[in-house]
Amino acid sequence: MRRYIYIIGIGWLLGIASMWAQQDRNQPILRSEAVGLEYAIKAGFNIGGTSPLPFPREIRAIDGYRPTLALSVEGNVRKWFGETRQWGALLGLRLEEKGMETDATVKSYGMAIVGTGGERLEGYWTGGVQTTVDNTCLTVPLLALYQVNPRFHLSAGPYLSWAIRRHFSGYVYDGYLREINPTGTKVEFSGEDNQATYDFSDNLRKIHWGLQAGCEWRAFNHLVL
Repeated sequence: MRRYIYIIGIGWLLGIASMWAQQDRNQPILRSEAVGLEYAIKAGFNIGGTSPLPFPREIRAIDGYRPTLALSVEGNVRKWFGETRQWGALLGLRLEEKGMETDATVKSYGMAIVGTGGERLEGYWTGGVQTTVDNTCLTVPLLALYQVNPRFHLSAGPYLSWAIRRHFSGYVYDGYLREINPTGTKVEFSGEDNQATYDFSDNLRKIHWGLQAGCEWRAFNHLVL
């Protein structure tokens, strides 16, 4: 499913580029430049992490972190202001993936887990936790731009994302669960039954927001298609 989403997104961007390439581009480009408009198509990947905020004190150690291949494609429009065009604004549309894999040691961490026999237990876990996060989002950034020179500019501002695919799951191992409360009945997971799964995917928010900042350097001032 995820591959099809990216194929559609890349095909959409390439289709726009193809239609543009089939037109007489000189006049539209000149008219856009005259009013300070620029258009860009980007592709890249994300490296980062996902964490509850504030960071839970129940997480005692991060034992491992592995980024996943999180691709992104984006189309945006930039508007530069004034004669010097030192300041500007950017509005974009980005299809992106955010993911990671982590190992952690926790103590009295509230969760619901599923045992190897399918039984569901809720309580407070102490032991190892392995987590996999894999989310696909449609993101709209709205950024302020500062142009240091014609090839280098800085950007910063808010973004709003809609999670069209949410996945946050994993398993616990080498530890025990206290049922209901931190002093409840102790259920140990050891030996052959030392793992149990959990899935928080339905607990993730569909709407995300935040701030982003970055810089961009161009090797060429213009790319003619």
